[in-house]
Amino acid sequence: MWQETVQIVSSEHFPFEPDYEITYKGKAPEEEIISTPFSKKYDSLSSESKDNKLFYGDNLDVLRFLLQTGYLENKVKLIYIDPPYGTNSVFQSRNQKNSYKDDLVGSHFIEYIRRRLILLREILCDDGSIYVHLDSNMTFQIKVIMDEVFGAKNFRGFITRKKCSNKNSTRNTYGNISDYILFYSKTDSFTWQRATTVWTEEKIIKEYPCIDELTGRRYKKVPIHAPGIRNGETGKEWRGTLPPPGKHWQYTPAKLDEFDRKGEIYWSANGNPRRKVFLDTDKGIPVQDIWLDTPDSLNQNIKITGYPTEKNPDLLRRIIEASSNEGDIVMDCFAGSGTTLGVAQQLGRSWYGVDNSSEAIDHILKRFIEGLEGMGDYVSEKKIFQSGTDQMTLFEPKMKYGKALKIDFEILSDSRYSDLIEDMLKKYLNR
Repeated sequence: MWQETVQIVSSEHFPFEPDYEITYKGKAPEEEIISTPFSKKYDSLSSESKDNKLFYGDNLDVLRFLLQTGYLENKVKLIYIDPPYGTNSVFQSRNQKNSYKDDLVGSHFIEYIRRRLILLREILCDDGSIYVHLDSNMTFQIKVIMDEVFGAKNFRGFITRKKCSNKNSTRNTYGNISDYILFYSKTDSFTWQRATTVWTEEKIIKEYPCIDELTGRRYKKVPIHAPGIRNGETGKEWRGTLPPPGKHWQYTPAKLDEFDRKGEIYWSANGNPRRKVFLDTDKGIPVQDIWLDTPDSLNQNIKITGYPTEKNPDLLRRIIEASSNEGDIVMDCFAGSGTTLGVAQQLGRSWYGVDNSSEAIDHILKRFIEGLEGMGDYVSEKKIFQSGTDQMTLFEPKMKYGKALKIDFEILSDSRYSDLIEDMLKKYLNR
């Protein structure tokens, strides 16, 4: 009988680094991107420094500022960005104001993203991770760029997300209801808490069909062997039996004895052992790399800021909980409506946000000062600002605009736009 032996080669001997790269006109050397000095002065509009910071300015220059001044070099645990997608479009908010231009295409778009990724890598701590959210237009080109910048061996996942409901009109192709998230770490040692979803009653009965006679606990039976031959302890006899041909025990004989003493081994009528895995020890259903449960705006009852391309908070919650801990720094340098920042704060993380769109900064201030609006309110002219436990308040109650203003995060602006930010603050405080 022919038998194949699989040998796992460690990344130490085979690092999976690509022997290819994207070449195009205008591709700058990494050292030039990192060493080019920042050019703007960023004035703080707060009376004191805060752990959470919102920058109004070009994120390329802001990232250089944060890196070269030592603010964030090797300090950020998690980066999530939802940059322009290279669609050559102008996006408007629900109040019909231009929010941002997505007018870079081809190699110009690739280099635009690459330069920022290089700087983001430098501020990411060694056990940090980055998630880059794109659509099908440029995802695969940026995947190759991220292999160059972060190393192909640090590629952790390619997440496909269902972004909206099914479309009836497909224009001679399949309905476009997905977008993609590229997940990389900086090194092979990174922060990770496995994401899970809760069990439904139907899935419980299907996946855990057995009831333990002694304890009444629900369990499932799983094999205790796995493919591949091993020459160590897991390849030896256990209870007088060798593993099946071409396989090995998943645990050492000593560990299997321990399971059996604890009543966690099921013995079939013909003496075939299987492990009992109990439902009450299960932390939930592991999330896979296809996400069907985090679409964006679906109905008139949800609360939003009205910014275009605003993402589902549950999407950010899953990412932040999986790849950071309380007290860690989370960054979004394409902050948009501020969803990443708001969820990070709710989860006890510090955050840095950057955007160069006045509409984006306005929506972020609105999110933190007045809270979110019901989506249905945009249909009518009446605007009712929601309040409640999900509203995040930037300013202390009854505080008036002025030098004594205390805020929950520091606002820093390209000095050319300080007056514009001050006008935004006055607008919200004088409502």
